[in-house]
Amino acid sequence: MKQRKKVLVLLGSPRRKGNSTILAGKIAEGAKSKGASIHTVYLHGLNIEPCKACYACQKPKSRGCSIDDDMQAIYRAMREANAWVLASPVYWFTMSAQMKLWMDRCLAFPAYGKDPFEGKRIAVAMAYGGEDAFDSGCVNALRTFQDAYSYVGANIVGMVYGSAMEPGEIKSNRALLREAKALGRRLAE
Repeated sequence: MKQRKKVLVLLGSPRRKGNSTILAGKIAEGAKSKGASIHTVYLHGLNIEPCKACYACQKPKSRGCSIDDDMQAIYRAMREANAWVLASPVYWFTMSAQMKLWMDRCLAFPAYGKDPFEGKRIAVAMAYGGEDAFDSGCVNALRTFQDAYSYVGANIVGMVYGSAMEPGEIKSNRALLREAKALGRRLAE
């Protein structure tokens, strides 16, 4: 019997109904249509401390990150999931602070298992103000995701991104929403 895929959705927007959150929801909807189970985490409001560069996570026989905060539960969810959806608005020419805090703390993730990134399937969803993915800074964030996950052996299955300033505005971009749902189906394959 084929095992059900587990998809972890990490939302980096402070808006629970924001544009990147809507895109991530469409990706999750597509994955769910292929039988995947979905676990969603809103990063905003969680107690996630910045990395303190103590390198306890890098020492032989490390038991993980030395910071006892909400990342401990997220590390477990990251390990258990086959795929991740990373969603963020563009803030000051890159990903949100909430997403960047989570990403910086991924330094400790290898302490939780041998090559834990390898084979993870990743989808990225981003929303930005302005007319262009380049001058808005969206491309900066996309490149950060591409470079980081290429380095650790994860597989970015796809990225969806679009212009929308006001909460919910992305809903008017029906083509992008269809693309997001299709990405979710591919993510769960």
